[in-house]
Amino acid sequence: MDWEIEASMALRALAAALLGAFIGWERERHGREAGIRTYAAVSLGACVFGLVSAHIIGASDPTRIAAGVVTGVGFLGAGVILREQGRVAGLTTAATIWATASVGLAIAYGMYLLGVLTALIIFGLLSLHHLPLWHKIKGEAKRHPHPEHHP
Repeated sequence: MDWEIEASMALRALAAALLGAFIGWERERHGREAGIRTYAAVSLGACVFGLVSAHIIGASDPTRIAAGVVTGVGFLGAGVILREQGRVAGLTTAATIWATASVGLAIAYGMYLLGVLTALIIFGLLSLHHLPLWHKIKGEAKRHPHPEHHP
């Protein structure tokens, strides 16, 4: 492999790690267990696995590694879901860890716009929870869990 390709791959890995860190920063800012390091590592790992799978010479199906990333990160996310006293916690963290792996894979396959957009959407979804309007909407949903029963 030549240095130009290696440099391109290194820049993709760096971009994936930075986008993952950006998402993790939102989580860490609000005291969540998984933060900058976790999200950056998930995005970076997914990217590097994607890069490797795309550049294996003679591989019969390079998409198998990408599929393995999806499954493996899903398993990692399942580990952060907790059930305590009838409550389930960690679903958002698990889902966003899984979605952050897609950011890394998108960057690995050269889909920069998609990767950046996905990172921004994930960040936005996480930020919604901290907006006053979100709490008002959520409070309304708790008072009226089935809107079809109310005029």
